[in-house]
Amino acid sequence: MPIDPAAAIEVTAYRWVPEMARGFVKDMRLRWALEEIGLPYRVRLVGGAGGDKSSEHLADQPFGQVPVLREGDLTLFESGAILVHLGDKDERLLPRDRVARARAIGWVFAALNSVEPFLQSLLLVRFGGTGQDWQARAMDAVRPYAEKRLGQLAAALGPRDWLADRFSIGDLVMADVLRAAPEPELVAVHPNLAAFVERATARPAFRAAMAAQLADFESEPA
Repeated sequence: MPIDPAAAIEVTAYRWVPEMARGFVKDMRLRWALEEIGLPYRVRLVGGAGGDKSSEHLADQPFGQVPVLREGDLTLFESGAILVHLGDKDERLLPRDRVARARAIGWVFAALNSVEPFLQSLLLVRFGGTGQDWQARAMDAVRPYAEKRLGQLAAALGPRDWLADRFSIGDLVMADVLRAAPEPELVAVHPNLAAFVERATARPAFRAAMAAQLADFESEPA
């Protein structure tokens, strides 16, 4: 639970990814949100990360990525957009108060637009330039920008448990972004951010989502 082959909601996920990526693929965000509200979903496994994508998958997701959500006549891609859609189903994910709702959605955008790109830049340089003589210089050039954004985020969070008044999809996405930092020490240097990630990932819904994602991976590429 809540995985159910007969569920109305379908989540698309990869059948295979490298070991280092397991537990970090972005369908995790949807699984986590669905677990938070106990809403059943079924999983459609597609190819593998980096491999060729079927025409069916590309029709749903033009960039060949995951996740995709299918629900009735709705097909939706991009994890942030899907989380807002799921949040509208249950106030445990997205408050019904107009101001609180807007703030929670604002933190979703902040996670995806103001924090994640800087951490992913480090990731791309680290694994896209392996063995290249420019790699170390590029890492040194990119890292200060990630450090600055995380410092700003730590200041914004302050002593609070969550980014707004209570846990929402904004916290879910931000915690998922931070836990995937390619250099964990960038987060660890800010005790409140480290505690924030630990608090979020200790939630039973996160643990259930993680177990479900890991269970779907095959041991070898498809």
